[in-house]
Amino acid sequence: MGRQNEVARESLPVSDRALFERFLASPELSEATRRAYRVDVQEFGAWLRARGTALDEVDSAELSAYIAELGSSRPGRDPSKLAPATIARKLAAVRALLRYTLGAARVPDGRLGSRRARRLPDAPKAEEVDAVLAQVSGDEPLPLRNRALLELVYSAGLRSQEAVDLDLGDVDFEQEAVHVRGKGNKERVVPLGEEAAYRVRLYLDHARPELARGAEDALFLSARGNRLNTSTIRRLLPHPHRLRHAFATHLLEGGADLRVIQELLGHSSLSTTQTYSHVDGRRLRKVYDRSHPRS
Repeated sequence: MGRQNEVARESLPVSDRALFERFLASPELSEATRRAYRVDVQEFGAWLRARGTALDEVDSAELSAYIAELGSSRPGRDPSKLAPATIARKLAAVRALLRYTLGAARVPDGRLGSRRARRLPDAPKAEEVDAVLAQVSGDEPLPLRNRALLELVYSAGLRSQEAVDLDLGDVDFEQEAVHVRGKGNKERVVPLGEEAAYRVRLYLDHARPELARGAEDALFLSARGNRLNTSTIRRLLPHPHRLRHAFATHLLEGGADLRVIQELLGHSSLSTTQTYSHVDGRRLRKVYDRSHPRS
């Protein structure tokens, strides 16, 4: 993969190469996004180079041709076509690059090419969440930490990375709030639920002092006294993002406004949050079919 990146990078004109590197160094990109985008934008740059097209000449026709290239079979490498999700990710990277280098007004129409089928979030019901959390029990430091961690992820709708990035000062018991640093270092304040507050307080009083080894400010500590990483959450729950989906879905089912849920989740676009209205719609349909005389 390293050699592939190098070949793609060297195939770019020097001026475009500098633009690509500035884009990838943008503070708006998280480290995970930067890694994912690097190969995608370099492949796009190599494709432009082969066509003799400069980055600032990209228009709808060029982007349409690139979409067609991505959607075709790939002889000489992998004969199978790219998955729709992979194509969507590559286009997202390219459009972000164009928006950064050319400005939003110059980004070609995003409706080009086939759309990926909507994949609705898999949100467990409240009783399923209760059952999962109840399995994390015990009075030792690690079980107390684990229960507090998962309760907070569910109560505040946190991404895994946001949870492990929390510092001690980010939990405000007096104001019943959690200060969260999300994608692109955007900050938001999320209410601290009663059960989560109870579990976090238990952890702080009876577990964290046993785990602390120094002046680490992280809220959640490993057995060695270091800040946790997201792999710990995945070991506890293979798909921790389901708790975030449950948070949003249960709020919607309880009558919360989509705009409020958008703020709590830290979504930059309401269209992302609107996915949950489709989840709730499926359940509403079941209720309708059971209850309405004309269903």
